[in-house]
Amino acid sequence: MELDFPPAGAPVLSVSQLLRSARDLLERRFPLQWIGGEISNLRPAASGHLYFTLKDEAAQVDCVMFKSRAAVLDWAPADGLQVEVRALVTLYEPRGRFQLNVEGMRRAGLGALYERFLKLKEQLTREGLFEPETKRPLPVYPRQIGVVTSLAAAALRDVLTTLQRRNPSIPVLVYPAPVQGEGAAAKLVQALAIANARAECDVLLLVRGGGSIEDLWQFNEAALARAIRASAIPIVVGVGHQTDFTIADFAADQRAPTPTAAAELVSPLRSALRARLAELAARISKETSRQLEYAMQAVDALAKRLVHPAERLRTSRLLLDQLATRLATATARRFEQLAARITLAKASLANLDPTAVLARGYSLTLTMNNEILRDASQVAAGEHIVTTLAKGKLESQVLKTLR
Repeated sequence: MELDFPPAGAPVLSVSQLLRSARDLLERRFPLQWIGGEISNLRPAASGHLYFTLKDEAAQVDCVMFKSRAAVLDWAPADGLQVEVRALVTLYEPRGRFQLNVEGMRRAGLGALYERFLKLKEQLTREGLFEPETKRPLPVYPRQIGVVTSLAAAALRDVLTTLQRRNPSIPVLVYPAPVQGEGAAAKLVQALAIANARAECDVLLLVRGGGSIEDLWQFNEAALARAIRASAIPIVVGVGHQTDFTIADFAADQRAPTPTAAAELVSPLRSALRARLAELAARISKETSRQLEYAMQAVDALAKRLVHPAERLRTSRLLLDQLATRLATATARRFEQLAARITLAKASLANLDPTAVLARGYSLTLTMNNEILRDASQVAAGEHIVTTLAKGKLESQVLKTLR
């Protein structure tokens, strides 16, 4: 048998060139598309990349999902899960290995439902139904807790067990409603309405256990999300497992990863409350003792100021005697000051007394019109004048005036 060799002079490809050509051919022939299978041999790397095998009954293929793509998953891939990956068919040249570069991943069968979930979430987000400002705070010490779930649900047993363990003194009311199947969402809305109308509880738990997206779909209905936001009572939603997210979770005042976690969120631990009460009681006792000590010190200070009435009268009498002596002394001193001022005033008046001037030989002459005569020209010869002396008066007639 003769071998069909390439013609002489044909180019010789290197391994790298061959694999690169094969890779380009694969990527052109198979653009991004959805491929379904089971995850096997999942190997998360320290870098954050995911390496795994995607297989079915007849074949398998190596896959890689880089960190930037894996980080956006809101659930955790695991061995044995049926998934659908959106991947690029390619060739890893360094190893010459056929593989899928995974751009996105969803659980198998979620295609239509997941798209519906995303559209509803986007719609309600635009309506502002999930805004943080609309979330109501949970009560720190609820007086009564309401649970909305099925009476046959395992989640109810988990919640009741947790509440009993943490704080058995808090009463619990159950508002029964189906949590799965057609029409369950409407029944849940009705149960929330009843709980709000009765206004018996400080907080409500809307819970159910895990399941497939189909099982949990009733919690993805817009009517239930709007009923949660319209509730006057704060609502904690605990549906499924840690990786399960529903529209009700986004609408809730607070989401819990599991029903048990929801019960833990709303029930203060009894032992912690007792410890807190003991601490407060010790602080109150200490503060009370301190205030009593302050009061006793104040009483002692007042006792020092307390005086017997007889002693107070004696002290007051001594004070009055002192005041009387001071008043008498002050009065005598004041009289002396006034007498000195009077004497001085008398002396001043004596100096100003006209009669005193007359007594020294001076006289006061008036015209007949009682005008003081200061100038000889004021009178003419023949006029009468009156002269006042120290003793007596003289009436004279002017013979002539001398200049």
